[in-house]
Amino acid sequence: QVQLVESGGGLVQPGGSLRLSCAASGFTLDYYSIGWFRQAPGKEREGVSCISTSDGSTYYADSVKGRFTISRDNAKNTVYLQMHSLKPEDTAVYYCATDVNPTNFRVARFGSWGQGTQVTVSS
Repeated sequence: QVQLVESGGGLVQPGGSLRLSCAASGFTLDYYSIGWFRQAPGKEREGVSCISTSDGSTYYADSVKGRFTISRDNAKNTVYLQMHSLKPEDTAVYYCATDVNPTNFRVARFGSWGQGTQVTVSS
């Protein structure tokens, strides 16, 4: 069965960096799309980034473009989100999900979600 496990979250100062990992099992990244989402207190969940399974193209929300980088390691069946120049408004629980449409960050009804990892950006 499909399972996703996020890790790498933590507390970081503004301007700092973190790398999140999403380890997948039950499927190969060669055939499934995967993306990162986040949800801050009092706000709706929003799409952050997505990587295409067909050609490896990447997509980013305007709020993180130029600061975050999504990548994948097919041999390890893992997707990463490298985050630089972190801001307090980046504070949220970050989730990864499968079967993401990169044009609108919609997750198919048969998609899978991880449990989330907390990112806190604070002085």
